Amino acid sequence: MKKLSARRRHPLAALVVLLFALAVTGGLYAAFSPSEAKADDSSAQSLAIEEGKKLYAVGCASCHGTGGQGTSDGPSLVGVGSAAVDFQVGTGRMPAQQPGAQVPKKKKIYSDADIEQLAAYISSLGAGPVTPTKSQYSPDGADVAKGGELFRTNCAQCHNFAGKGGALTNGKFAPALDGVSAKHLYEAMQTGPQNMPSFPDTVMPEKNKQDIIAYLDTVNSDKSKTPGGLELGGLGPVSEGLFGWVFGMGAMIVLTIWVAARTAKAKKS
Repeated sequence: MKKLSARRRHPLAALVVLLFALAVTGGLYAAFSPSEAKADDSSAQSLAIEEGKKLYAVGCASCHGTGGQGTSDGPSLVGVGSAAVDFQVGTGRMPAQQPGAQVPKKKKIYSDADIEQLAAYISSLGAGPVTPTKSQYSPDGADVAKGGELFRTNCAQCHNFAGKGGALTNGKFAPALDGVSAKHLYEAMQTGPQNMPSFPDTVMPEKNKQDIIAYLDTVNSDKSKTPGGLELGGLGPVSEGLFGWVFGMGAMIVLTIWVAARTAKAKKS
């Protein structure tokens, strides 16, 4: 009996063994799994940067410099971030066909995968605005009325109150915003392309950007009604004033000629 008692395990022995097994398992996981995942992510990012560098050398370096430092033909790209690349290349503005007062939108020539690789390379040159996620630029649940107020305060001076665009100085222009994707609208506010000022989150929070996107989506769709009738493209007082001047003055001239002709006939008779 004494021998059996001596061999009996301590009540806490099983608990100690269990804790030891958990510690070993946790240590192995921490030692291998996270580092492997991190290594995979790092490898994928390095590959994207390398491929983006090749694309950059062919399509961008002639204007922006071999290291993105900029030249007399193109600005520096250090610190512009992936959002600027996604906007400029995704809307076809870059690569530019030819120099001019302003680079217009055109059909894009790079695939989405190529654009991501270019963005990865440009981002590696210096931190900047990051390409937004769908949850950031989606207008679902946004305040359209608030967006209209923000747009009229910050954007309508150039883009017109309905986003139809307008002329600026020296051959520049504010482009029309109908048909522009929510993602590119968000990126334009983030980065301030060409003549546009930038609106980072410190100046215009993410929620306000979503409100503006929702407003533009509303005024440029079938949801928008024009109770005044003919909207003349929504271009505002210039086109409406021209319409009134041409047709109003034309009608007055015709009326004047008619009155003068009848007066002359009355005098002869």
